[in-house]
Amino acid sequence: MPGKEPDRREKPLAKLRDKLSDGLAHKRLTKTQLATRAGLSRTTVQEAFRADGTVPSAETVAALARALGLPEGDLLDLQRRAAAHRNGLVAGGGEGPGRPIGQWDPYDLEVHPSGAAASASSVRALSGYVRRAHDQVLADAVGEAMDGRSQMLVLVGSSSTGKTRACWEAVQPLAAEGWLLWHPYDPTRAEAALADLERVAPHTVVWFNEAQHYLGDSQAGERIAAALHTLLSDPSRGPVLILGTLWPEYEDQYTAIPRPGSPDPHSRSRELLAGRTVTVPDTFDQDALGAAARLAQGGDRLLADALARAGSHGRVAQDLAGAPELLRRYKHGAPAVRALLEAAMDARRLGMVLHLPQAFLTAAAADYLTDDDWDRLTNDWAEAAYADLARPVHGKQVPLARTNPRPARRPPIGPTLVSVTAPPTGPMLRLADYLEQHGRTARRLLCPPASFWHAAYTHLAHPSDLNSLAEAAEDMGRAQWAHHLRLRAAEAGHPYAMIKLAWARERAGDWEGAQSLYWMAADAGDPRGLKFLGQKLEMAGDRKGAESLYRQASEAGDPDAIRGLARLRERVRDLAGAEALYRRAADAGDPNALSDLMLMRDNAGDRKGAEAIAREAADAGDTFQYTVLVEMREDAGDHESAQALAREAADAGDISPLLHLWRAWLDSYPERAESAFRQAAEANGSPAPAHLARTREEAGDREGAEAIALKAADAGDFYVLRDLERMRGKASDQEGLDALYRHAADAGHLRSLLGHGRWQYGLNPDGSPSSPWNTE
Repeated sequence: MPGKEPDRREKPLAKLRDKLSDGLAHKRLTKTQLATRAGLSRTTVQEAFRADGTVPSAETVAALARALGLPEGDLLDLQRRAAAHRNGLVAGGGEGPGRPIGQWDPYDLEVHPSGAAASASSVRALSGYVRRAHDQVLADAVGEAMDGRSQMLVLVGSSSTGKTRACWEAVQPLAAEGWLLWHPYDPTRAEAALADLERVAPHTVVWFNEAQHYLGDSQAGERIAAALHTLLSDPSRGPVLILGTLWPEYEDQYTAIPRPGSPDPHSRSRELLAGRTVTVPDTFDQDALGAAARLAQGGDRLLADALARAGSHGRVAQDLAGAPELLRRYKHGAPAVRALLEAAMDARRLGMVLHLPQAFLTAAAADYLTDDDWDRLTNDWAEAAYADLARPVHGKQVPLARTNPRPARRPPIGPTLVSVTAPPTGPMLRLADYLEQHGRTARRLLCPPASFWHAAYTHLAHPSDLNSLAEAAEDMGRAQWAHHLRLRAAEAGHPYAMIKLAWARERAGDWEGAQSLYWMAADAGDPRGLKFLGQKLEMAGDRKGAESLYRQASEAGDPDAIRGLARLRERVRDLAGAEALYRRAADAGDPNALSDLMLMRDNAGDRKGAEAIAREAADAGDTFQYTVLVEMREDAGDHESAQALAREAADAGDISPLLHLWRAWLDSYPERAESAFRQAAEANGSPAPAHLARTREEAGDREGAEAIALKAADAGDFYVLRDLERMRGKASDQEGLDALYRHAADAGHLRSLLGHGRWQYGLNPDGSPSSPWNTE
């Protein structure tokens, strides 16, 4: 059990007098001597120290601080807060957004009720609070904020683990000092945050519960992250305290270093979250269970009931929040109820926004039902199922809640899209958090049925929804649905959908159609449209036209376009100019810039310079450049140099180059391949997934091998999946290849195999796989 939290509830005036008294004792002065040193009257000094006296003036405090050698700024901050508190004012002076913490209802801040109210008019209760390790980290952050230093902390944990309740308990000491709390949510969380962050006043708690709705917003997320960084780093605007919560998968998404060649949509969020997260465990440990038991023995009925159900596995917070009942309602619901919930789970896990159109879910649910269940449906089946799903679980939680998203009332954040989507006119629904997370895990390897894709095409209008589902359909091998959903997304104004369609037009030889789509994407706010136009001109030899487009794209925020400018300089042998641009692109976040610079050095015969760049990148955390160098050495036939560089990369923490050599040498140099593999295993401290999957495959355990390979692909390592493809192809195991492609498609990793160029059946004219199982 964490140690007892220090008492942070003392008033600012008491803290001010304590600091003055400590300074007086340290200097060993009498108050008369202090009055002489400070140039103040004896009465003024006596009043400043008197426990029931008035708040001393700023001039008095400054004079006393100088005489006692105390930090003047800290004491003046306490004086201002004490004056505001004594006058009955909030510490922020009412100038910024928010209201006093004491005026907030915790349920309005999305704290889960601890149990069901006895009736509609009953007051919902919170159980007694059990402190855990993360509460001490929160208390320390609150203490720093009370001492005048702005802080940010994001609690990371699964749904219903107590993250929001922990934040609510942590800010209570600030309520006693008159701090404000601001919870931006109207008309949407991201829009409200972006609109008013610059108005946040000192002594304000910024409440970012479920921070993915702020940092993950496709239009505003990075701008919000930048504004938060500015707020934290500007001393004149503090102190402020920023508190947020996140699920682990969102933290992984926002903090992951992008793979080379991939976009980096969360660079500012990654910088903002660095060092500012703390994990909230799923379960209560033994100390926490003991503390909960003592509260239960003291009369806390809610905790007593929760411990009776959850004490054996420690998931007390989830039980209090109603998660088990939500799961029971799903698992034991009527077929129509389960079908609607599974359609909603699939919609959320495949990227649809929080609010789901009811018309879409009703149409999508059809193929989730068996033929027998479908035949038994009555005419009012949907109405009855939605009524059942609206019944609450432990207070305000319901499996599928009717919601009323507010219409936007402010100008658009980014450039105007080609077409503007009309707001939804029918009912909108929101899936319970716990069921959403359950669906992400339990249905991870499942592909939605045809009714889901048809409902998406027929009923969805939000460009982000349409594009997300187009991408998911493509990942799952549903190429025709991907194409038609992407057309709808482009019509609704989604720029990336336009770019993907432009690529398809290019592959079909329709350059004019592709060019038109690239321009539309640029007009819709995506500078990559200009970059791709520039690449086409570059390949056609029009360097002047390409340079103009690259400059426009780079000025609009695409770092990859800077690399295009560097290539143009390299082609005219301006290597110094090219290097400067490559480094500028790398500084702007282009993951391929250093690779190209390294290749330029190597092609110019500067091998030492190329290796120096690889080491420079590795020192900065990007060991992939070693893999590039190793491939170059291997292609040049310099096996010893390739292996030496691969060992150096392993020493830096990346065994990928050694595994690359293992794969490259398997057929031609089996002894060298085995040596590289042994070195990789030794550097890794245990067998790598590639070795485990290969061992399972050779032992005839195809399912076990596929499970390891798919798990590795989930983590971004697609090579293990390709190893199995290669082994089954060499063994002419067509049945095994079919199974592998099917499972890869269901898991969303088919494109990694298609891109590898080893698809056994070939592709249809529309780009879809021609495998006999790829049917809708």
